[in-house]
Amino acid sequence: MSLADSLRGYHVHIYYHDVTEANAKDLHDQLVARFGGQPSRPQFTGIAGPHPIPQVQVIFRKDAFTDVVPWLMFNRQGLDILVHPLTDDEVEDHTTHAVWLGTPVDLLTDRLRHAPTIPELQPN
Repeated sequence: MSLADSLRGYHVHIYYHDVTEANAKDLHDQLVARFGGQPSRPQFTGIAGPHPIPQVQVIFRKDAFTDVVPWLMFNRQGLDILVHPLTDDEVEDHTTHAVWLGTPVDLLTDRLRHAPTIPELQPN
């Protein structure tokens, strides 16, 4: 079985700094409202996991990818965004199979596992 066979959905991570935090949260809210994504939970917002700078995330089912990513290309408000799959390998999801809009962030990949993302971060 390939990793593509284990695809469960996607994460969109929207990175921000002090001056762009409001834009990131607005974009987050638009993604949730427009595409039915699951909103970021407080314990996974900001600097968390492999993300060394503050971010908010939205979780999507796999069928939303073709709507969400093109929309983000034109509406990201200059923010740096990581889109990655949710498979059976967090490391590969955040590196080899990741899509970046804007400037990539140097992730702390040593905090990731060669295992699925925890259930709390999977799409419902």
